Amino acid sequence: MPANVANLKSALWDAANTLRGSAVDRTDWKGYILPLLFFKRISDVWDEETAEAAETFGEADPSLYPEVHRFKLPDGCHWDDVRTTSANVGAALLKAMQRIEKANPDTLYRVFGTADWGNKEKFTDELLKDLIEGFSAIPLGNKAVSTDVLGDAYEYLIGKFADVARRKKAGEFYTPRSVVRMMVEILDPKEGESIYDPACGTGGMLLGAIEHVQRKGGDPRTFFGKVYGQEKNLTTSSIARMNLVLHGIEDFQIAREDTLRNPAFSDASTGGLLTFDCVIANPPFSLDEWGHEIWEADPWGRVKFGVPPKSCGDYAWVQHMLASTAQRVGRMAVVLPVGALFNTGKESNIRRDILKDGRLDAIITVGPNIFYGTGIPACVLVFRHPQASSASGVFIIDAFDQYESARSQNFFLPEHAARVVDWYRERRDIPGRCRHVSLDDIRSNRWSLYPALYIDNDNALNYASKGAVTLPIDVSKARSAVVDAIRDAKRWDRELHSLRENEGWFR
Repeated sequence: MPANVANLKSALWDAANTLRGSAVDRTDWKGYILPLLFFKRISDVWDEETAEAAETFGEADPSLYPEVHRFKLPDGCHWDDVRTTSANVGAALLKAMQRIEKANPDTLYRVFGTADWGNKEKFTDELLKDLIEGFSAIPLGNKAVSTDVLGDAYEYLIGKFADVARRKKAGEFYTPRSVVRMMVEILDPKEGESIYDPACGTGGMLLGAIEHVQRKGGDPRTFFGKVYGQEKNLTTSSIARMNLVLHGIEDFQIAREDTLRNPAFSDASTGGLLTFDCVIANPPFSLDEWGHEIWEADPWGRVKFGVPPKSCGDYAWVQHMLASTAQRVGRMAVVLPVGALFNTGKESNIRRDILKDGRLDAIITVGPNIFYGTGIPACVLVFRHPQASSASGVFIIDAFDQYESARSQNFFLPEHAARVVDWYRERRDIPGRCRHVSLDDIRSNRWSLYPALYIDNDNALNYASKGAVTLPIDVSKARSAVVDAIRDAKRWDRELHSLRENEGWFR
C-alpha cells in the first residue's frame, strides 16, 4: 500500500533521530541522513525494476537487460549488501556510494557528498547498523512511495534540518517555502522555459518553479534539460541533485562552483553567460570576500552598473543575475537584505543606474526574522524587460507586517504569500500598503528605495505590537510617539540623503 506522507515523514525523522546523542553534530545531520535516504531509494527502485524485468522476460536473467534500470547498481553495492556487512560498516557504505557515483557519471556525479562514513570516532559499527536498520524498515520503492510523496518527505527533512541549524546560517541552504511560492507565482514560469538559480542551495526554488507549472496543469518533462543551478557548498549541491532526482526531474545541471568568481554556464555562440527565461535566487546576504578583485576586470560583462563595494556582494548577485536573464521574455526575482534599498556610496550609484535602465519592476519588503540564520528584514526585487515592467517607475509593496510571530522565528505563511501576490498582480495603489513610485520621485530622494519615503503606514507600531520591542503601558501615547518618530525619520532620511555620498558611511 502506498505510504501516507505524514506517516513517511514521521518514520524518516524517527530514523534520523538514531543519531541523537551520538558524536555527530545535529547541524551536520543533513549530510548523512539525506544520502542514506537516497541510497535506500535507489536500491528499492532497482529491486522493483528487476522484478518487473523477470515478469516480462520470464526465466531469463534480468541482469541481461540493464536498460530496465534508471541507474546502474554495481555488484556488491546494494543497500542489502551494506546491511549484511558485519564489520567496518562505514567503509562498506562509503565504497558502495562511491562505486554507484562512478557507474552513473552523467546523473549521479558526487551526489552522495563527502560524508566521512569511515570515521569510527563518529560512526561505530553499532551506530551505523542501528541507522541502517531504521531505514530498512521504511519501503521506498515506487510502489510504496510515489515521487510526489517522497519529494514532500525529502523537503520536510530539509526543513527539519534547517530548524536544527538555524543559528548556524541555515539560510545558506534553505529558503522558507512560502517565500519561494510567492517569488515563483510572481515570475509565473511557463512550460518549456529555462530556469536558473545561481545560489540554488538544496534546489527548492528550482522545484518551486516546476511545481508551479504542474499546479497549472503543465508537463514537468518540458523542463528536462532546461533546469540549471549553481551552489558553492559541496554537501548542499549534492542534496540539490538528490532533491531533483527524488522529485522525478531528469536531465538537469547543478554545478558545484563559486558563482561570482567562476560562473558555470556560458554561451559558446556569444562568449558570454548563458541566459535563461526565469532567474531566481536567495543568495547569501551582504557577502564579504565575494570576488571583488575579479570583478574589477570581470571577463563576463557583469559590471554594467559598476563594481560593488569590496565588503558587500549584494549587487554583484543582482548584476550576475541580470546578465543571466534572457532579453524580451526574461524575468528575475532575488532576495536581498533591506539595506540594499538605501545603502549609499557605490551601492547607491549602482542602484541609480539599474533604476535608469528600466528593468526593476517591483520591490516587496518582508518582515524580520523570517529567513533562517538572520533576523535582518529582507526584500524581494523583481526585474523584467522594460517593455513588460511598470512604466517609468517601480511598484513598491510594503509587506513588513505580513508574518506570524513565534518565540524564536517568525513565519511567512502561505496566506501571506498569496496576499502579496494578489497585490502585485492588481498593481493598484493601496494607501499604507502599495504604491507605484515614479522615477522622478525616486530621483528626488537621491535614489533611495527606503519604503517609508513613499508609503505611510504603522508598520513600526505593528512590529512593536508583535513583541519585537516593549511598549509603554499607555498605548495611545506609544502610538503617537511612533507616528512622530516615523515622521522625524522620514525628514532626517531626506536630509541625510542630500549630503555628499561617502562610500559605506550609512551601511
